[in-house]
Amino acid sequence: MSTPSEGLHPLVNALADRIRASWTDLPGLQRLELQPDLERVTGSLDGENLFIRNELNRCRGLRKLHLEIARLGLGLQILHCVWFPDPRFDLPIFGADVVAGPAGISAAIVDLSPVASALPAAMEEQLGSVPQPPFRQVRTLPGWGTIFSSHVRFIRPDSEEEERWFLDLVMAYLDVLRSAVLQTDCDPPDSVSTIERHQGQLNYCLQQKRNDKTRRVLEKAFDPIWADHYIENLLFDDPPPLQ
Repeated sequence: MSTPSEGLHPLVNALADRIRASWTDLPGLQRLELQPDLERVTGSLDGENLFIRNELNRCRGLRKLHLEIARLGLGLQILHCVWFPDPRFDLPIFGADVVAGPAGISAAIVDLSPVASALPAAMEEQLGSVPQPPFRQVRTLPGWGTIFSSHVRFIRPDSEEEERWFLDLVMAYLDVLRSAVLQTDCDPPDSVSTIERHQGQLNYCLQQKRNDKTRRVLEKAFDPIWADHYIENLLFDDPPPLQ
């Protein structure tokens, strides 16, 4: 069976490489161990092999940096990346997804999502200065998309040029977050702001779990119990209780 890195769409491959490079110099970077049944996952869906690879890290300010690459046979490919903050730090959630198929990229989304009432003022200003490419096909957010910021971009790139625009946009958002990670101080776990951010992250995870499409695919490829395990313990696990 081929691995996810073989024959990937150029945008999926390039974005995965850029994301890995972007976390290498984060403060206190550590690899997080994965359960064996979650690091490399194989299954079957509609007669085609499904292969998923997960990578997990953490660093000062971010409790989990998750990169997932999945592919179904020679067709569907998915890159899913979320960086979850430690609620003691005034940092947003970074998220980027790309869905590719034989016809090209069908969906691409990136955001720095607030877990408090708003993004930090400095970050809001930085994001406001990021050039926004004139994507021709802007997609509609799902009903639970209220968790995203006003800077979210959900598009279907229709050319190699637009794919490069999206890649550059993701890296610009990551640069904003990486700068904030280096500069943000740690608040006490019992502070009002920490509690607010913890609740906000719980809500983010809850809303993401409303994505029935992801659950249906996992249930069909594996079974409902395993799908719940994967979603609840890896994709959108709740932040640990504050101590």
